[in-house]
Amino acid sequence: MPELPEVETIVRQIRPGLVGRTVVGARVLWARSVARPSAARFSSGLVGRRVVELFRRGKYFVARLRDADDAESFLVGHLRMSGRLYLGAEREPPYTRVALDLDDGRTLAFSDVRKFGRLALVARPEEGMPALGPEPLDPSLDAAWMARELRRRKRALKPLLLDQSFLAGLGNIYVDESLHRAGLHPLRRSDRAATRAGALLDAIRTVLVAAIEAEGSSFDVFYRTPEGQPGAFQDEFLVYGRDGRPCRACGAPIVKIVVGQRGTHFCRRCQPAPRPRARAAAASRA
Repeated sequence: MPELPEVETIVRQIRPGLVGRTVVGARVLWARSVARPSAARFSSGLVGRRVVELFRRGKYFVARLRDADDAESFLVGHLRMSGRLYLGAEREPPYTRVALDLDDGRTLAFSDVRKFGRLALVARPEEGMPALGPEPLDPSLDAAWMARELRRRKRALKPLLLDQSFLAGLGNIYVDESLHRAGLHPLRRSDRAATRAGALLDAIRTVLVAAIEAEGSSFDVFYRTPEGQPGAFQDEFLVYGRDGRPCRACGAPIVKIVVGQRGTHFCRRCQPAPRPRARAAAASRA
């Protein structure tokens, strides 16, 4: 599933060609790709709308739209497992589920092999997504904020960081990479990791910025940028997907366990385990 760096890459690449364009036609080819309203109302509600802004919120992309009377609405999308966006004048790509024809002759196509992705046309962005926590790259967040929130939760770190209501945009890959860089075990209880809050926040930001610069991670066939290129951050993974291979920091073998039904990769030496009692309590909460 595309995480924050992948969605940010998609938004950055599509934004220059999409902002300022007006939708002159909309076709829904798979009705369930539209979460709300109905497919017919979705299509008619988009025609005549001009894209005035495109941005990311967590793992969602959001287009701010205005009609001829300056009334505002929002197109909110989540790519889920295999969703992709294309912007071009060529034929629609395979597995296109929704296509928006633009006033410059190009088409914005939403392609989705597995049909899990969803689009919604709403009056406010919040109506098209669940309640999300703050953005991890928000400069107003600091070590004091992170320490306070870690103490409040008292949960195992891995599932807490995956919780989108805690921080928006993190997924399995970037949580594993961040915890390794911070030297924190995935089962360490959050309140007992509060003294390392600054290191954890710095690690999250370092990983995300590097991944955005590398245009995301392509560890399967699904994620490609809108230009059709794979991301490159998978070449920089320190732990994710490297179980059994030596840690790039210390040489110890990378271990894979399951935490909260998610495959979790870490180094036993770089990320010391919590005390048995604390680990059992954290695992039960996870």
